[in-house]
Amino acid sequence: MSTVRYDYYEMLEITRDADGETIKRAFRRKAREYHPDVNDAPDAEDRFKELNEAYDVLSDPSKRQHYDQFGTAPGSSGGGAYNVDFNDIFGGGAVDLGDLFSSFFGGVAGTRGGRAVRTEGRDMGMTVNISLEDAARGMSRQVTVDRLAPCDICDATGSADKSGSTSCETCDGAGQVVGHQQTIFGTMRTQQACSDCSGTGQHVEHPCEECQGSGRMIDRQVVDVEIPAGIADGQKIRLPGMGEAGIRGAASGDLIITIQVQPHERFVRKGQNLNVRLALSIAEAALGTTKRIEGLLTEVTVEVPAGVQTGDRVSVKDAGLPHLNRPETIGKLYCHVDVIVPRKMSQRSRDLLAELSTELGDNEKSDADDLLQQGFGDKVKDFFKGPK
Repeated sequence: MSTVRYDYYEMLEITRDADGETIKRAFRRKAREYHPDVNDAPDAEDRFKELNEAYDVLSDPSKRQHYDQFGTAPGSSGGGAYNVDFNDIFGGGAVDLGDLFSSFFGGVAGTRGGRAVRTEGRDMGMTVNISLEDAARGMSRQVTVDRLAPCDICDATGSADKSGSTSCETCDGAGQVVGHQQTIFGTMRTQQACSDCSGTGQHVEHPCEECQGSGRMIDRQVVDVEIPAGIADGQKIRLPGMGEAGIRGAASGDLIITIQVQPHERFVRKGQNLNVRLALSIAEAALGTTKRIEGLLTEVTVEVPAGVQTGDRVSVKDAGLPHLNRPETIGKLYCHVDVIVPRKMSQRSRDLLAELSTELGDNEKSDADDLLQQGFGDKVKDFFKGPK
């Protein structure tokens, strides 16, 4: 059995029979300890990445089972280096980790340029890949989201006794303090974030140990996403309140799901219409035919008129995709004709085609007037009927 260069259980300081809640709490505790924003050690960032690897594997039942059985993370070649994108562990990379964790540690969202901090949660984004069939029928998909969620220990109040916060007396709740500084140009007015409340304008008397007074904590949640029928590649679904939680009960951001529809091996989509190649024999193209082909979701009947040529298009109503906002309106299926000329033929086939060529006047100008009087399809049909 392969071994990893570090033990995930040992890293999180938990036993091998730890339950999901224990794993989650251990990760939060260690993340607060090793995040580069609060730890100046040279290897802090590497240690934090490893913590995320451990949490990603042990918090997922299937990955954990694989790890327990083989000693490696799924997809690993034995070195234990499970691929985790450091900038993508919270909702698809839409959130800057520096800002996100500075808003977690100490309960504030960080200050820039002396401005009061933002207390509302930010939007988060992620991409969901679906097939063209899924886009046609609609579906429900579960996604896993790592986010700053409302703290369930203090009910998002940030205080251990759930009493909430009070307005900061130093800045009167403004989150900023104004001062004056002597410079070579004279007295300059300065404005900076209040150090007593870290720019939030609020003060927590007894901070919650779990969330450090922020009212929010790292959590992994499974979210149901309803993907409507007819959705197109690149369109977005917004889930209100499922983004980053606000500080101490402030409004949460939204989770924005970008849908990516994978290319199909047979069909090309244009709006709500579908396009497909329809191969026909010479006889089918000349005489016309009814073809039963496999559509995107069900079998489709295509009525091919006589005399179609390569490049012609035959349409089938209500065989495309439903309109996103009008599901009762369904697009068309456009079948692009490709007349296939046989590479190998029997002698009889050759003789028949030669006779047909003569009958249709391919080599005689005198048949031109007759061809104008009689359609190509009818001419071929008469030929195959034989003499009257």
